[in-house]
Amino acid sequence: MKLVFRYLKPFAAALTVSIVFLFVQVLCDLGLPRLMSDMVDTGIQAGGIEQGAPEAISAEGVDLLKTFLSEQDAETLANGYASTPAGEGGAIAERFPAAGTQDVYRLTERDGERSEAVDEVYTRAAYAMALTMQSLQQASPEGAAGQGDTGSLELSQLYAMAPMFAELKASGGLDAYIAAAAGDESMAGSQIAVMFTRLFYGELGVDLKQFQRDYIVGIGLKMLGVALLGGVAAIVVGWYASKIGTSVAMRMRRDVFEKVGRFSNAEYDKFSTASLITRTTNDVQQIQTLILMGIRLLLFAPIMGVGGIILAIRSSASMSWIIAVAVIAIVGIILIMFALAVPKFKTLQKLIDKLNLVSRENLSGMMVIRAFGNERYEEGRFEQANDNLRRTNRFVQRTMAFLFPAMTLVMNLITLLIIWVGAHQIAASELQIGNMMAFMQYAMQIIMSFLFMSMMFLMVPRAIASAERIQEVLNTELTIREPADAKTFERGDGVTVEFDRVSFRYGNAEEAVLEDISFTAKPGQTTAFIGTTGARKSTLVNLVPRFYDVTAGRITLNGIDIRELSQKELRETIGYVPQKGILFTGDIASNVRYGYETADETEVREALEVAQASGFIEKMEQGVASPISQGGTNVSGGQRQRLAIARALIRKAPVYIFDDSFSALDLKTDAALRRALKQFTSNATVLVVAQRVSTIKNAEQIIVLDHGRIVGKGTHEKLLESCPTYRDIAESQLTKEELG
Repeated sequence: MKLVFRYLKPFAAALTVSIVFLFVQVLCDLGLPRLMSDMVDTGIQAGGIEQGAPEAISAEGVDLLKTFLSEQDAETLANGYASTPAGEGGAIAERFPAAGTQDVYRLTERDGERSEAVDEVYTRAAYAMALTMQSLQQASPEGAAGQGDTGSLELSQLYAMAPMFAELKASGGLDAYIAAAAGDESMAGSQIAVMFTRLFYGELGVDLKQFQRDYIVGIGLKMLGVALLGGVAAIVVGWYASKIGTSVAMRMRRDVFEKVGRFSNAEYDKFSTASLITRTTNDVQQIQTLILMGIRLLLFAPIMGVGGIILAIRSSASMSWIIAVAVIAIVGIILIMFALAVPKFKTLQKLIDKLNLVSRENLSGMMVIRAFGNERYEEGRFEQANDNLRRTNRFVQRTMAFLFPAMTLVMNLITLLIIWVGAHQIAASELQIGNMMAFMQYAMQIIMSFLFMSMMFLMVPRAIASAERIQEVLNTELTIREPADAKTFERGDGVTVEFDRVSFRYGNAEEAVLEDISFTAKPGQTTAFIGTTGARKSTLVNLVPRFYDVTAGRITLNGIDIRELSQKELRETIGYVPQKGILFTGDIASNVRYGYETADETEVREALEVAQASGFIEKMEQGVASPISQGGTNVSGGQRQRLAIARALIRKAPVYIFDDSFSALDLKTDAALRRALKQFTSNATVLVVAQRVSTIKNAEQIIVLDHGRIVGKGTHEKLLESCPTYRDIAESQLTKEELG
């Protein structure tokens, strides 16, 4: 994961902003259940009246409450309210109209310890009063009918009974009820206190229906604001997550592409083309997905889970064991999924490599496959690679598919358990409906948080495997390195290429493929290389542009070792035509200008003329603007080769390398091309690899190779006399008259 963190470092500011808004989103999501609980418990059930002591109460009401309190509690209640004479209420008269005509007591504090104490004693007084009324009803059903029913009480009835309550208190008849109210820990007291608050507010002229509507609208607006804020935060987090994820992927692809672009043939031998394509596309995509989902889920889920657990316990500590059961069940499922799926992720990327490799071979070798009638065999290869990937992917997908139904089952079972337990607690006045609903939502948020984390746990190993594969490419040590202090050389009238006792071996091979190669190629001359198949001719000329570095000896340009030159300067000196002509998507002109981007139309036509390509181009309707498909598959092999030669010639380089570039040409075109090249490259050093003796017999210097060693060097006539290997090749290709 070091690779991912390294690429995330430039986006530290954006990541910080994302985390900040992520916290905002979590706080909003966690706040909504609490607001919903207030809506249900306070807004609907309590008529908008919050628990605790009322903000204002009549003088008769205070005296009545004191009857059901101990002396100390009565003093606490009295100290919590301040008397406001009739007509002097000011702002309080707007909320409580009766304050304009009668004395009222106004709650002096709503925050702090004193306010909490007043709330507690008020609740105890209301509950003790309700217990007293209930007892009176049971003791004298006929005489007290309607008086003990707290649901149908009116304050006028209670005030009329105040003398009786005072006598009962004086005789100790209320002590049991006062003690019971003080020792009760259920929510019955709070609910009864709210009911009495409604009576006291009604006495003071409050429109209770409007009061309830105002509260519900206020809570509704808060919920709407919180939801909108959470939505905006989610959008911001998503935007930054997308920006960071795509930017990291872009930089990662760019770095991989640039690193692969600096690979020599030695590095390419370590990685297949299909594997490099997979690493640049699919592997980077896995990391992009991890970053995108990680910012939104990997950080979001733990915060939501921990916050949900804390708030769920606050909503109902008695049901917290249900959360523990849910977490244990979810963690167990995740661990099982993790153990089954993770080992398959690393295998998946390798199987994708294999499928890409087989697909690429089938597409590039389609003509050969058809020519030999091996369609069935290749179909079998593809089917096997495809089936291996399918079976592994199916296993992972089935494992993942089981995760969501399992989580849904846990969620539904937990919901049923919460309702069942909560209903019993509501019946026992130990829990309110809103708190149960809030607890249920927190439980769902906790389960969803673990679900998100499980998704990330399954994504992280696959992304780590992809990161390791990308890291492998980026950490590959280049065998072709730039010199610390690059030299430059004067081209002058030409460039002399000299091989000085050069030897070369591939990688960790035990034997060298080229040994003790020494020769000098001068400007204005053609140096040709010929030999049997496997003589290492192409390997030799590939050492000049440093596609490989020599193992021993040195190669010089005008006396300077090519390893002391920058690769840019070295390769700008060379016009290279590979053994296989490769063209790029575009048109003929763009492919020729690939060798020299700023070439004008005259230079393009000159290069095409020398390469003997003008003839077939003139027959095309669009001329040099004719389209070229990928790889040049819409032109013949000979045409493709001539366009590749024109691409090298347009550079007008001092050194040209033709690596068996004339083999696809017919003899007539070959002869015409060689005549045109002789004049065009009159001041250049030309290195030619050829299979046909007729192509090189006029070269100033011919080097004969056999198993990586020079077995002959000289002109055509000299080699016919002195080199049996060359003579055998010549006799197999030329008539006696041509041999002279």
